[in-house]
Amino acid sequence: MTTHRFKLGLAIRQRVGTITAGAIFALLYLAYHVHHPNGFTAQVVGQNANESVALVLAAMAQTVPVLIGGIDLSVGAVMTMTNCLASHVLSGNAQEVSLGLAACILVSTAFGVMNGVIVVYGRIQPIIATLATSAIALGLALLLRPFPGGEISETLSLLLTGSLLDSLVESGLVSQGVTDNLSVLGNLPTPMLLVFAAGALWIPFQRTVTGRSIVAVGSSETAAFMSGLPVPRAKIAAFAVSGMLAGCAGVFLAMQTLSGNADLPQAGTYTLASIAAVVIGGAVLTGGVGGMLGSVFGALILRVIAFNFRIFEIEPLIQPLVEGTILLAAISVSATRLLRVKNRLDLYR
Repeated sequence: MTTHRFKLGLAIRQRVGTITAGAIFALLYLAYHVHHPNGFTAQVVGQNANESVALVLAAMAQTVPVLIGGIDLSVGAVMTMTNCLASHVLSGNAQEVSLGLAACILVSTAFGVMNGVIVVYGRIQPIIATLATSAIALGLALLLRPFPGGEISETLSLLLTGSLLDSLVESGLVSQGVTDNLSVLGNLPTPMLLVFAAGALWIPFQRTVTGRSIVAVGSSETAAFMSGLPVPRAKIAAFAVSGMLAGCAGVFLAMQTLSGNADLPQAGTYTLASIAAVVIGGAVLTGGVGGMLGSVFGALILRVIAFNFRIFEIEPLIQPLVEGTILLAAISVSATRLLRVKNRLDLYR
């Protein structure tokens, strides 16, 4: 009994950041729905999901480099590049759209691999390397789409941005005559299921040698190397996963807008917001601490703040100030933990 209590207490302490972020999100979202004119409805939840998923995926993309003790400043740029690429290749018949989707994800993943190779073999700090490669990604985005436009499959857009029921009917898996029996399940927003799918892929990956090595490298790269863990492979894999998830976010942006846009300010905004979401979710920027679920909650907190601004009719220009303040506070909390460790080590010098 004592052993079980100890394990439970340890698990709670390890996830206190995630639990706290989840509680904050729940309170803010409850306040939003209490004051919303339409209340808690499937339509409102679906709209919220569509507005949140791009940032959630960006935060998930940022989580993996942070776990190894780095920051990926190219997340927003890779999103924008993939968004512009999607506006060229996500049209036509089902086979062409499928190949286009695969091309978008492969290109963004390859860009992430390039980031990892530069960091590992170029021996450049991740924040510097990705700052440079973000400029390359934005340059490619401008080449692909100098002006907003393009063509996106409306069928695919409905599949990815509507409700589960709409997606099943549109894909032909369910006929319109049996939709009444799926009223509860069918109201689930498809974007929310996309996040669940991404999380489901991460769970088995983090249990592999490479996945465990990512966390070990963030905790202590020297110890990980001395233990025989594949440190270079872990770093490259971290940036590859980051690129893949950033590409997914870019594709989703294309599904929302049905076009591509090399929006440079938007790329910077997503990068900053992804870092903020990761830190709010309980991650430590020095690595080794954090997780996908906490980052998801962190991203949702930032989005719910924006939702509440609309409900309470607060000036939208204040939002960056609030997000920056939250980021500073979150980083300060993480820094206090590091200062305590440093002081304890000083006692034994």
